[in-house]
Amino acid sequence: MSFWKKLFGGGGSDEASAAAGPVKQVEHNGYTISATPFKAEGQYQTCGVITKVVDGETKEHRFIRADRFPGLDDAVEVTIRKGVQLINEQGDRIFG
Repeated sequence: MSFWKKLFGGGGSDEASAAAGPVKQVEHNGYTISATPFKAEGQYQTCGVITKVVDGETKEHRFIRADRFPGLDDAVEVTIRKGVQLINEQGDRIFG
């Protein structure tokens, strides 16, 4: 997007695509992983949210990685894989 379009509000924003909601959700060991990749510099950036209900309270951990992909499907796949990795390595500590 050109400087002038950004300055005067032309075109869509990268943040707006992230606010649209999860592209895909999966359950893993009692956690929900939501893939929420967003467009950044013409590619999709790895981004997601891990949630779990603990003692009646919904806990949430948001993560963004530097990985970018030309296609949305690739970004979603990697986001889910990173979410599973975080859960397997850290468990409930990700909420601390």
